[in-house]
Amino acid sequence: MPTSYAEETILDISLFREPNWDPDCCIYKVPKRLRNVKNAAYTPKLILIGPVHHSREEPEDMKIMETLKKRYFNIFFSRTKKIRDDFEKIVEKNKDKIRRCYAEEITLPEGKNFVDMILLDSIFIIELFLRSTEAKEEGKDYILSKPWLKDGIRQDLILLENQVPFFILDELYQHFATGYQDSFLTLACKYFFISEEKICDEKKVKHFTDLHRYFFHPPNRKPGDPIEHRHSATKLDMAGLIFQNRKEKEKKRVNRDLLQVAIQKGNKLLEIFPCFNCSWLLQCLPCLKKIPFLESMQTRLVIPHFVVDNKTEDLFRNLMALEQCHYPDKAYICNYILLLDFLINSKDDVELLVEEGIIVHSLGSNKAVAEMVNKLGQEIVEEKSYYHDVAEDLNKYYRNWWNKNMESLKTVYFRDIWRGTATVVGIIVLVVTVMNFLRPFVFRHI
Repeated sequence: MPTSYAEETILDISLFREPNWDPDCCIYKVPKRLRNVKNAAYTPKLILIGPVHHSREEPEDMKIMETLKKRYFNIFFSRTKKIRDDFEKIVEKNKDKIRRCYAEEITLPEGKNFVDMILLDSIFIIELFLRSTEAKEEGKDYILSKPWLKDGIRQDLILLENQVPFFILDELYQHFATGYQDSFLTLACKYFFISEEKICDEKKVKHFTDLHRYFFHPPNRKPGDPIEHRHSATKLDMAGLIFQNRKEKEKKRVNRDLLQVAIQKGNKLLEIFPCFNCSWLLQCLPCLKKIPFLESMQTRLVIPHFVVDNKTEDLFRNLMALEQCHYPDKAYICNYILLLDFLINSKDDVELLVEEGIIVHSLGSNKAVAEMVNKLGQEIVEEKSYYHDVAEDLNKYYRNWWNKNMESLKTVYFRDIWRGTATVVGIIVLVVTVMNFLRPFVFRHI
């Protein structure tokens, strides 16, 4: 290689920053491969929190929100009679730890101070949470009185890149809330989940995206190897698998047990005599499902209630981005979405799950739900899966020779009640015809 060419290809390593391997690191910039799938899901639309997005040029509506943040900031100190310098000292004391929470190097525009920015954002969040718990404030508050604005800010506060560390919010709140009954974690749960239930220990929560991940109970099993092959819901249905909605004790909009997918195997006789699987008969005659013996014979995939709306995709994208960056060995949200991705290949799969009460959506069409789920799984790397055993049982069930034959039988002859009725009538006509043909020979001496 010529010397001149070699000189041109030498890189100045000093220009590159070492990755942040600090244990405190928990706030990440979304990897480019994930952002390229849907950039808007990770980008704040109304309000900027933390330093990650403060370097970009702010649109006019965000400048208005910055003014509103300063207004909330001043009102907080005015009505609480607290000394601003005391809160500033808390942030100043923790500024190095706060910086270590960010994976990316923090560079702020000229004229912006890191401590002032963290203090402003933190006090705004605390004031917003306090106001949201006071019913008398809702009618006269600028944010709370406008549902579109209140909902939009709540969505922005969930985004992975739009965070300040939870510990500094908690410490500032404790300095203010001497004698208050509610902890900051309870205040956050009331704001996001309309619930006072303690989701986890305050010390475990790293930020609001992490809080939403803790909201969902992890699957009650150990992770196994990634799953390479699974079958769609309609194929499993045709093979005789029953899809069942897991009953909730309380009807809630968001189900904390969403990830508790499990297989309930039928009677052990099915393993010895798979022909006892009469799901094709139950599909044609649903009234027979109430017979306990027939019901106990069927294998079920029990899936909790999943509500899908126009905010679901952004929430799960940010939770999955957090797991890809911070929890690669405990990525149970990613595992759940990838399991759904295999079950849902088309609008027909969604239609089946909707009919069984497993999915409820407001996206306008089953096709839109299928496309959303399939895109959620793009560029997600799965090292382990909490649903390995579930998927292996599904594969084993589908590969059973009798179940595969039942799939063919149901597809051709028992797809719906009309085709099934025609098939049964055809069989009866065939039997009567054969009997009439054989009568002169078999029954001539009777």
